[in-house]
Amino acid sequence: MKRFWAVLTARNLEFLRDRTALTWNFVMPVAFVFGFAFLFTGEDQDVYKVGVYPGTTEIAMHEKSFFQTRYIHFIPLDDLQSAVEKVKHHQLDMVIDLNPPMKYWINSTSANGYFLEKLLLADSIQSENIASFAKMLNVVDVPEKQIVSGKEVRYVDWVLPGILAVNMMFSCLYGVGYVIVRYRKNRVLRRLQATPLLVFEFLAAQIVSRWLLTIVMTVIVFVICDVFVDFFMRGSYLALFVVFATGALTLISLGLVVAARIKSEELSDGILNMVSWPMMLLSGVWFSLEGVNPLAQKLSLIFPLTHMISAARAIMNDGAGLLDVYPQMLVLLTMAGVFMLIGALAFRWE
Repeated sequence: MKRFWAVLTARNLEFLRDRTALTWNFVMPVAFVFGFAFLFTGEDQDVYKVGVYPGTTEIAMHEKSFFQTRYIHFIPLDDLQSAVEKVKHHQLDMVIDLNPPMKYWINSTSANGYFLEKLLLADSIQSENIASFAKMLNVVDVPEKQIVSGKEVRYVDWVLPGILAVNMMFSCLYGVGYVIVRYRKNRVLRRLQATPLLVFEFLAAQIVSRWLLTIVMTVIVFVICDVFVDFFMRGSYLALFVVFATGALTLISLGLVVAARIKSEELSDGILNMVSWPMMLLSGVWFSLEGVNPLAQKLSLIFPLTHMISAARAIMNDGAGLLDVYPQMLVLLTMAGVFMLIGALAFRWE
């Protein structure tokens, strides 16, 4: 324990004295969270963009109720031709020319344009004629409107687990995978080999050190962001802590596999990038995986980041408990055990 504690203390002090790495681990996730909160949070976020020609400030006074529809951003236009070009390239969802006879342009490959066209054409059917229209179509049951309400899950609430997980991923992979390779290149490991220090003691100290530092930094970042952004949290904070702690252990173990034998910092950096970037792109960090290619969905399951983010989002946004996310937890623990075993068996001082 004395040898283990000595290496653990030395590694912690080394990290805390590296002000650049310490600052980056705090600044990057906080900046991302505040940026998303600023960009995607607000009342009546517009979903569609419709250009209206000629440019006028009286769009809201137009007789068609289409122009009073919420969540559509109506943009006055002065140049019709350039606006049509924007529709071609999906920069605008629709362009309407108010000059009689009124005309509109949509892109045939735009899903937004398709729904806006349906909405515009349906505007000609008056609400008082809906019942008679239903009878004409021999519709017996007219749908009855039901209204529900609840607190909105903003995009910043949804993306927060991904941001925290990505920050943990880089901290864990580089904090172990890159640092141990640097030790090997600088002959620090050769010096440690000449001491009574065992491989198990050295690796355990590296894992515990990075795990503690990552968890503490993640908790601090979460608290700072929550104070200013007020996240939507339906589940248990303890359950969320357990998920992130398990995910951090898995990512540290993966970094240990990378660092087991490599002695070139450049090679380790390339391998860590090759591991981290696909995880960041295919693990649902920035967008939901529900609508992507089924092959990509299956491929994402090989990444520990996917299971960590999925479990964290289920707890934060859906109110799930640890029993509800036990499949993801089981995968993370299995991966951690396998990676740790491979890393320990393959590790070499030289």
